Amino acid sequence: MSTRGPRAPRAKRADSARPPAPRTKRGVSTVEEFVAKAPSSPTAPDDVAEPEAIAPARRAKRDAAPTATVAQLATAAPAPRAKRTASTAAPTVSPGPEHLAAVRGPLLAWYDRNKRDLPWRRTRDPYAIWLSEVMLQQTQVSTVIPYWERFLKRFPTALALAAAPLDDVLAGWKGLGYYSRARNLHRAAQEVVARFAGRLPSTAAELLTLPGFGRYTAGAVASIAFGEEAPLVDGNVARVLSRLFEVEGLPGDRAREATLWALATALVKGERPGDFNQALMEHGATTCRPESPLCLLCPVRGACVAFRKGRVDELPPAKVRAAPKKLTLALAVWPHAGTLLFARRADAGLFGGLWELPAAEVDEDLPDADATSRLATALDAEVTLETALGTVKRQLTHRDLTLRLLRVSGARRPTRAPAFQELRWCTPAEAAALGMSTAMQRALESALASGVLRGG
Repeated sequence: MSTRGPRAPRAKRADSARPPAPRTKRGVSTVEEFVAKAPSSPTAPDDVAEPEAIAPARRAKRDAAPTATVAQLATAAPAPRAKRTASTAAPTVSPGPEHLAAVRGPLLAWYDRNKRDLPWRRTRDPYAIWLSEVMLQQTQVSTVIPYWERFLKRFPTALALAAAPLDDVLAGWKGLGYYSRARNLHRAAQEVVARFAGRLPSTAAELLTLPGFGRYTAGAVASIAFGEEAPLVDGNVARVLSRLFEVEGLPGDRAREATLWALATALVKGERPGDFNQALMEHGATTCRPESPLCLLCPVRGACVAFRKGRVDELPPAKVRAAPKKLTLALAVWPHAGTLLFARRADAGLFGGLWELPAAEVDEDLPDADATSRLATALDAEVTLETALGTVKRQLTHRDLTLRLLRVSGARRPTRAPAFQELRWCTPAEAAALGMSTAMQRALESALASGVLRGG
């Protein structure tokens, strides 16, 4: 649910006396037997962030794919050779029934005693549970809680969400980031109304046909809201399973991801699948943490291969993240009679579908006059530079963003432009109701603070 920070080095733990594994429970089998009985999943793994909806033709092709054993999954489609090392060899994890039982029962019991009191755990409403899972992608729990409560109050049902204008949905999402989640949520709600009479379908297979539903979200909603034995793997679950079963490989390695999903499929079989999936995620978020894991408090320490071998700090290896790319945008601050010009971006790309002061990408050192020409091209209008109002800098996940505010004017006020979905002249109060990114909101505040509307 949350991204991993930099890994702090820690000394390896020595092994302690390992308690005997519980007796095998009736119905618990090997991973291979579990996977062989489980229906194949029609999507590729989606760790935390959900992909766009999969095209129907591709989904139908994936639905027809046979399910493989864990050994077959582990050896299939190796990662590119240039990226592989001895530590990322294809995993061949095949835990026995005793090992699986030693994880499932104790982890469920631990969850019953220690689970956090989160608002979406107090409801059985599938729509509310779905909303929480979408918001929790790439976002901390503490940040999500107030957003979830406000959004649910504003759009209490899938029917209410589907009927709302997209601008209202994006405005309700303002500040939460990753706005494609909100657009997909809105599109999926409309399909739920059109295809399922306003009620979320109850199986992971049906949920996967909706926009924004990847393998993780479908498994989470199906298991938690409907009790289906549907697996899920997010960042927390991947870390827990990597340590419990000594799964090798770098995050993103195809063989590693296939093994993790096979293990999750095996473990979810049994009573209370939704609670068990939540137990895995809760354990990773609070105990089996990326840094300084609380191994001495771990309810499944005796079943953890990484703990027994002193490898907790090695698994999973940290994902190498690329340095953020620099991006500079010139913004047109165009005042007229108490209003400013706003534009809605194309749905694809950064800030897709959101409103902004009209922007054009420019080189970092491009002169203001040339940047104004770029804005004129984007707006398909004659634009005159009046003055530069300064810059706003924002650090995004993958970008160092610089916004250059240029006060401009023109003889003709544009009302449409091919580079944008829509143009609109708004007062600051009207702009507050638009779906706008936090970065653009800060740019607007900076422009207003400069007095751009005084006498404009």
